[in-house]
Amino acid sequence: MSANEPYFVGHFPNMPLMPGVLLCEAVAQLGCVVVGAAHDRPLEVTEVRRARFRRPVFPGDILELEVEVRDGGPPWQLEGAVRVRAETVAEVEIVLDTPQLPWIHPTAVVARGAELDAGVSVGAYAVLGADVRIGPETWVGPHAVIDGRTTIGARNRIFPFASVGTAPQDLKYHGESSTLTIGDDNTIREFVSVNPGTEGGGLETVVGSGCLFMVNSHVAHDCHLGDFVVLANAAALGGHVTVDSYAIIGGLAGIHQFVRIGESALCAAGAMVSLDVPPFCTVAGDRARLFGLNVIGLKRRGVSEDTLRTLKRAYRMLFHSDGSRAHAVLKTRQAFSTSTEVAALLDFVEGSNRGVSRP
Repeated sequence: MSANEPYFVGHFPNMPLMPGVLLCEAVAQLGCVVVGAAHDRPLEVTEVRRARFRRPVFPGDILELEVEVRDGGPPWQLEGAVRVRAETVAEVEIVLDTPQLPWIHPTAVVARGAELDAGVSVGAYAVLGADVRIGPETWVGPHAVIDGRTTIGARNRIFPFASVGTAPQDLKYHGESSTLTIGDDNTIREFVSVNPGTEGGGLETVVGSGCLFMVNSHVAHDCHLGDFVVLANAAALGGHVTVDSYAIIGGLAGIHQFVRIGESALCAAGAMVSLDVPPFCTVAGDRARLFGLNVIGLKRRGVSEDTLRTLKRAYRMLFHSDGSRAHAVLKTRQAFSTSTEVAALLDFVEGSNRGVSRP
């Protein structure tokens, strides 16, 4: 730093030295680099909690900056130190947070009429349509496209090249005004496509909260998904599919139109599913057949060992008993009348319109 820099001579003409506010700014800029490298979000300084200046910084001094993240965020609390030849000249505590106003990259295209809530971030070359509504703290990655009458909740992450809310891939669709509604805390990875509804399916597609859509997965028109659903790479849901909460669709699996996937069910990788999949069960193969319970998934949800044993016994009685399915349902309901999980399994089987997968 040379003595003729304006922040030296302009501030203190008779004794050039570096203003303390610029030392704080230097620490803040380094903090943004440290935090931004891990979170890829715009940041702003919301507070300088403490600043101590041990001695002046003069022209010719070489500054060494150090920043430590003390509390993960948002907001992030950082402690910074400025040193000259190993001597501490300033100590600064700052707070970084994501902007409360939407942040839009200069190359992004956001149509007039789109509504972005506080903390929304829109990356380079992303495109948002006029009827798009995006909730707080949602991140839209570079080159993502969000169109149609699409409403997205809070804290979602939509990765590059995702296509959300564009016209359904249905020959019966003729431009009718339909909707796509997505909840909170979902992750939509690269090249995922999610389509709105059609007149033949109630004009709406609905996605719950906490879902993960891996690369190249697809949610077709008029689908209804619960919470914490996972679609692995290249899994595809046909139109009018219902997926209940905590269900997992494995990679390259295909779900036929109008099929229902029950709560905590697992469709194995590559499964071609043409019949309903009961709650808590696993299916695999082409065409998909039952292969017992989704034990690992249920344990991850915290289901007790007693409940698992009850479900295993009910599964055997329901799907491996002699006689008709109606008789097996009645027998199982009588044997496990106190289990809410078994009741949910039996209600699903009795309410199936398409038919239930078999062992």
